[in-house]
Amino acid sequence: MKRIFCMLLGVCCLSGQHARSQAQDPQRFFPAEQLATTGVYYYPEHWDESQWERDLKQIKDLGFGFVHFAEFAWAQLEPRPGEYDFAWLDKAVELAKAQGLKIVLCTSTATPPVWLSRQHPDILILNEDGSRWDHGARQHPTASNEFYRRYSLRMIEALAKRYGHDPAVIGWQLDNEPRVAFDHNPEAQQRFRNWLRERYRDDIAALNKAWGTAFWGQLYSDFAQINIPRMTQLFMNNHQILDYRRFASHEIASFLDEQAKVLHDNISPSQWVTTNYIPNYDDGHIRIAEELDFHSYTRYEVYGENFGVGRKGYRLSHVERIALANDFFRPIDGVYGVMELQPGQVNWGSINPQPLPGAVRMWIWHVFAGGSKFICTYRYRQPLYGTELYHYGIVGPDGVTVTPGGREYEQFARELELLRKEYDPKAKPAKEYEARRTAILYNHENTWEMERNRQTRLWNTLNHLSRYYDPLKRFGAPVDVIDESKPFGDYRVMIAPAYQQVDRQLVESWKNYVEQGGNLVLSVRTGHKDRNGQLFEAKYGEKIFDLIGAEIEFYDHLLPHTPDSIAFEGARYPWVSWGEILAPAAGTETWATYEGDFYAGKPAVIHRKLGKGTVTYVGVDSQDGRLEEAVLRKLYGRLGIGILDLPEGVNIEYRDGFGIAVNYSDRSYTLPVKAKKFLVGGQELPTAGVSVFTY
Repeated sequence: MKRIFCMLLGVCCLSGQHARSQAQDPQRFFPAEQLATTGVYYYPEHWDESQWERDLKQIKDLGFGFVHFAEFAWAQLEPRPGEYDFAWLDKAVELAKAQGLKIVLCTSTATPPVWLSRQHPDILILNEDGSRWDHGARQHPTASNEFYRRYSLRMIEALAKRYGHDPAVIGWQLDNEPRVAFDHNPEAQQRFRNWLRERYRDDIAALNKAWGTAFWGQLYSDFAQINIPRMTQLFMNNHQILDYRRFASHEIASFLDEQAKVLHDNISPSQWVTTNYIPNYDDGHIRIAEELDFHSYTRYEVYGENFGVGRKGYRLSHVERIALANDFFRPIDGVYGVMELQPGQVNWGSINPQPLPGAVRMWIWHVFAGGSKFICTYRYRQPLYGTELYHYGIVGPDGVTVTPGGREYEQFARELELLRKEYDPKAKPAKEYEARRTAILYNHENTWEMERNRQTRLWNTLNHLSRYYDPLKRFGAPVDVIDESKPFGDYRVMIAPAYQQVDRQLVESWKNYVEQGGNLVLSVRTGHKDRNGQLFEAKYGEKIFDLIGAEIEFYDHLLPHTPDSIAFEGARYPWVSWGEILAPAAGTETWATYEGDFYAGKPAVIHRKLGKGTVTYVGVDSQDGRLEEAVLRKLYGRLGIGILDLPEGVNIEYRDGFGIAVNYSDRSYTLPVKAKKFLVGGQELPTAGVSVFTY
């Protein structure tokens, strides 16, 4: 009912406070003194049964704590309709237990057996152009098919009853990298109409108003007239697309919830349920599944993109890829894991270079630094057939030779033992680190709307967010990427970049946060639209004028070959994509001004006091992020918050009484920390290096 209530309000429900998490703290699944554990995907069905024991023994010898089974094994588990074969999985489970390994099982719903696809082709996704997905890949079924849902749950129930009380089974992964599908099957069409009826309380006039259908005479008189929007059709109604994306996100999230509920009804309370999301931060389904015990993510770093620092930075990737994933997933439940972390070279990238020696180990430590309770890698053995030939594993194609990445996982396991010996349950967080803790308020619906209405091809919503996130990490700040369900008052500083869609309640919450001592940073495009993506019948941003202490006179975009500058404290910063010309009220400070055009001298960045706190409004999207960093430096200086000055690529985090530093840059760096003892590495941090210390 909670999700329905939120939908009826016309607001995407950014839960974050999941039903099961409220009842039971997911920390209970993970003994604090263990700190973390490592795991690896193993597919017994891919290998001769005579090799299983050898492989599982080597997995244990390399220091892994658990194995992951049955991710894509529905065809082996149910070879014929209603006939289950658990004998092979029983044997694999027993062999793993004999080695002292724990086990994570999967629900296999990403790959239904061919007999199911052939007998019921309507379970396959139908594309907008009328073509249908087919058997032979993965993620080809649709969550909008009720028969597929019910049949999947029957299989999951059988699996849960078989292994749900085995003490060696510690948890379950749902599906695989679940993602939204834009399905055009007739049943999906009807489910969309039903969803709209529920959202608008069977009031077609309310839908017409929310979608602005008076424009171009798009009026509907009945929900039965509404179709799934054609995403490729020119000038398709943006408000209709917004609701459809909400619906499509709800479909996959509700399917995950149904799976999790069947598991929870049939497994021991000691077994957890999660899934492995890809960190695409505009995926709306990530935060709205309510039955997961906690969230996990998948991360691959080196695949010919993400060029990093320096000429060969592509062998290391960007420091922010793991950092932001950690900071996005951890606040959802307070606990997270990483279900897939790259073990070495992959095969599916645009170019597939080798990672720099040491990079895999650095990534593992970086995941750990953010607070992850486990780090699992895909996969143990390099495949000999299928779509992922040449994809590295922990061992190579001969099944026994350990790869460089495999040795780095082994090294991490040994090093983690050193930390377990030093673990002090009474250790307190580093005060200077916690003093820098900052929230970034994020709503994926803003990204959806702004990317469809960019106004300039130079606008990129997630790049704009990075203009604030990246400096915070260079400041050495712990960051929580939160949604509107979280208490704002937990943070001394909160940043809401380009928060385009607002309502009265949110603006009031911001005002209360500031008046009670919070320090709010807002940026361009904030407050322009309501939750349906419509402009307010008011001046641009008028809903926040009283909050920021200024009016927004107009906005501008420049052409890429004619950048102008923002003058801020004696320096100039280029911009091209989005600039808002501000008219501050009395008592509002002007921090930065425009140069080079007809509004030269007008304010671009302003700051004011409000109650016990402050509001800073950055009315421009700079070209390279240096302006945003300079503004944050000034704000933190005024607030007396001490910050570090880390070079690009270096990250320092604290957890469980340990400091962890990693270096993605192309040169060594002397750490600006006072350590009691280095357990791993030292004061000098080389490229791809890791230092772990007590303080």
